[in-house]
Amino acid sequence: MSDIIRRILVYIDGSEHAMLAAHYSVCLAKTLGANLSALFVVNTQALGALVKSHIFLEDEEIEYRRDLNADADRYLRHVQTIGEAKNVPIELINVSGSVSTEIKKYVNERDIDLLIIGELSRIQSRRDQFYDETERAMRSVRCSVLIVKNEEQVWNSYDRL
Repeated sequence: MSDIIRRILVYIDGSEHAMLAAHYSVCLAKTLGANLSALFVVNTQALGALVKSHIFLEDEEIEYRRDLNADADRYLRHVQTIGEAKNVPIELINVSGSVSTEIKKYVNERDIDLLIIGELSRIQSRRDQFYDETERAMRSVRCSVLIVKNEEQVWNSYDRL
């Protein structure tokens, strides 16, 4: 086990970039002998804003939240399969709340050494930049952050494990 990186957290949001980050985190955890956790955050802060702005009724929010939790479970099971294929155990965590707050909280509580995230989406406006929760988390956590890019290199590394 590496002395520098002992605990890795990969943030999963269901995007292709996050799934690529999951593959890379498995490669890194196996290579370093590090513990790996995968975190999915159901963004209830955004759901609350949709209800307040009358885009959703409360009943619709409950149904949508249920759907989001089912999606989270499905994505986390997929991440578990990615780890099992390379004999890397992964602790799966599904929480609700503000994305940046929950990531930061988990990093602090579990003394995470490295946060791995997928490539950030392109910022279309200053407003998008202000509201990007993943970027906010990346900037506020106390540990190092790795942004996964170069899909071909990740697949080659994963296949070689």
